[in-house]
Amino acid sequence: MLTGMSDAHYLVGLELRGRRVVVVGAGSVAQRRLPRLIRTGARIDVIAPEATPAVEGMAGAGEIRWHRRPYAEGDLRDAWYAIACTNDPSVNEAVSAEAEHRRVFCVRADAGTQGSAVTPATGEFEGLMIGVLAGGHPLRSAAVRDGIVEALREGRAPADRPPAAERSGMGKVVLVGGGPGDPELITVAGRRLLASADVVVADRLAPRELLDELSPRVEVVDAAKIPYGRAAAQEFINATLIDRAKAGKTVVRLKGGDPYLFGRGYEEVLACAQAGVPVSVVPGVTSAFAVPALADVPMTHRGVAHEVVVVSGHVGPDDPASLVDWDALAALRGTIVLLMGVERAGQFADVLLAGGRADDTPAAVIQEGSTSRQRIVRTTLGSLADDIARAGIRPPAIIVIGPVAGLYAQRAQDVG
Repeated sequence: MLTGMSDAHYLVGLELRGRRVVVVGAGSVAQRRLPRLIRTGARIDVIAPEATPAVEGMAGAGEIRWHRRPYAEGDLRDAWYAIACTNDPSVNEAVSAEAEHRRVFCVRADAGTQGSAVTPATGEFEGLMIGVLAGGHPLRSAAVRDGIVEALREGRAPADRPPAAERSGMGKVVLVGGGPGDPELITVAGRRLLASADVVVADRLAPRELLDELSPRVEVVDAAKIPYGRAAAQEFINATLIDRAKAGKTVVRLKGGDPYLFGRGYEEVLACAQAGVPVSVVPGVTSAFAVPALADVPMTHRGVAHEVVVVSGHVGPDDPASLVDWDALAALRGTIVLLMGVERAGQFADVLLAGGRADDTPAAVIQEGSTSRQRIVRTTLGSLADDIARAGIRPPAIIVIGPVAGLYAQRAQDVG
């Protein structure tokens, strides 16, 4: 870890697993900081009357406990660590004062030098956690952090380079596929673009830990879409991309998986093109193939499957809006990968069974693949809906149907 010569802070790694951490505020700052805290295994209480959709999604997934109310004296009782990140300095000051009284280290996001702790600019490389403090200069610490991480990736000496300057005239938009969720699975090009972004418009399914690596100068716009909950309207997302680019900004639209696979990426490309905004795409590792691979489910296998079909399950098989020929799918013998299909899994199973697929066709369901929260259910087509309900599987999850989903059992038997 690096510190600036004038920096009096003492860098240390905190063991927070199982210990109470309190975050007061649930806006964009909390959205950046929470993913890494979640990864530590801490018991996290978030206190705020309102939250961004992404933070709300973390609460809905049981990763944090959200107390939907204002901060009150006593909220830091039994806490080991606290972050004050509301948009009200008086509230942050009160949190910091209680932390001082209770001898709890506290970060003040609005005034770092007035808290009892500061958050370094952090990054990761092959199991290394890199933290940089630069004497109260967050832009410099972020720039040095970026230089170190980039140097490690490229195998050269790091450079203390300044952050990208504000741009005049027309900016640009880049749609970046973030991969299935693990921040290590974003492409090299995608990570490099994030480091040069002025604005990042991020989905809920994008690798959220990457947001904590951004420089404090970067504007993060939450475009989280919670299944069957509130969502950022596509019109709002399009307008944000266009407005920021026309203001001379480099805008990275960070999406989960690949932008063009059921990601509405081309809608955003068309909107930018029609507005005269330069736009390009960096493909991503699609969750449709990566997540099953991480669960030991190959999409094809010699003598088992010679075809793969990726299907959207956002509408039911009987919905007039469906463009899927389910009878044709049922007649295939290969692999079906069903995205966004958890809520209607029973309907999809029924139509495939009615079309001729065997009841004992192997199936696998992978929830939040590639992340520390990954869960796998191995079942059959006939038992798919019941086993999903029994296991409490929730979106995002991928369903794989076909003989390849049963190869894991064969491997386990061979190994045994």
